[in-house]
Amino acid sequence: QVRFEESGGGVVQLGGSLKLTCRASGSIAGLPAMGWYRQAPGKKRDLVATVTEDGETTYSEFVKGRFTISADIAKNTVYLEMNGLKPEDTAVYYCNIHLGRFAVGIWGQGTQVTVNS
Repeated sequence: QVRFEESGGGVVQLGGSLKLTCRASGSIAGLPAMGWYRQAPGKKRDLVATVTEDGETTYSEFVKGRFTISADIAKNTVYLEMNGLKPEDTAVYYCNIHLGRFAVGIWGQGTQVTVNS
């Protein structure tokens, strides 16, 4: 089973930027898609964005135009560049294999993003 390690989180001010990195323990080539998810305190985990091996991307409405997902298949790494951060973006961010409407792999520890107003 492929495992994921997320990094790059931190504390930023309103309007700030961060770039998250997700490193897989094995190959992500041939997977249906990779996704970034987030979970705020007391809330369910939500899908943020997905990327396929061919580079096709999707974004949730609450991040569209501010976040960019990308993948380096050769490095088994997925990125999430986040700009224009808002306090409501505060959450633990995770990556996982995305299939259909669901995450289907093993969850990592995630990386905390905190946005202060």
